[in-house]
Amino acid sequence: MGGKNPAGRLPRAVYEQELARLQIELVKLQEWVRAEGARIVVVFEGRDAAGKGSTIKRVTEHLNPRVARIEALPKPTERERTQWYFQRYVDLLPAAGEIVLFDRSWYNRAGVERILGFCTADEYRRFLQQCPIFERLLVGDGILLRKYWFSVSRDEQERRFRARIEDPLRRWKLSTVDLESVTRWDDYSRAKDDMFVHTDIPEAPWYVVDSDQKRRGRINMIAHLLGSVPYYEVPREPVSLPPRPRDRGYERTDRRLQREVPDHAATLLKALSSHPDGTSAPDHAARG
Repeated sequence: MGGKNPAGRLPRAVYEQELARLQIELVKLQEWVRAEGARIVVVFEGRDAAGKGSTIKRVTEHLNPRVARIEALPKPTERERTQWYFQRYVDLLPAAGEIVLFDRSWYNRAGVERILGFCTADEYRRFLQQCPIFERLLVGDGILLRKYWFSVSRDEQERRFRARIEDPLRRWKLSTVDLESVTRWDDYSRAKDDMFVHTDIPEAPWYVVDSDQKRRGRINMIAHLLGSVPYYEVPREPVSLPPRPRDRGYERTDRRLQREVPDHAATLLKALSSHPDGTSAPDHAARG
């Protein structure tokens, strides 16, 4: 990725080529996890709009959801509030041959819960005391734990929030908690610093992903994850299609007896033929 400006924007073609290569390696990692019965936990944390979700999407895009699953817990129920804080996360930890990616995790207590008053001061202090112990227990039991903090600048976060407001496909991502984070920037910065002091431990260190440029952030995070796990390519038996059996006289059911979805694609092609320049497609075609 050299050149005169190594911090410059990663060209899309370079990004897509490298992402494809890394995703092939992620599939190899998945097969190694299954073959070895390994257990991997990847924690994604960071400010709102820092690019955690889009990176998780690229990590899991070509993986088997039975092997690699995403956990993004909602706020705890009244019953869960009375449990040991880490209890509901323990239930989600991987068994042999599984990868779990936490889209936010037990670190909610060190960030959102602390800043917005969703936990008491005693609960927060207890978290900082117990979290390193909890993570050492996970690592000591053989779980491969990786923790990534996605860092984004104040200006870039604001730009992404504004883009979400204007985008009907991403507007749902904005919550009142997200919007409040704009006015609590310094509070979240201090909370992150305090969290690192207590939980950046040798057995489970934090790795910071500079995510002001999303393409670079995704590539850097995935490459680091792959480089941190001693996986190898699992040999696979050659696969070949079996010969097709001879026709035994089966006749397909009359399609008129079935309910088929309307051919919406045909309306698009018809509109395209009426407007070969690709503009001014009829409203009914757009609406379906």
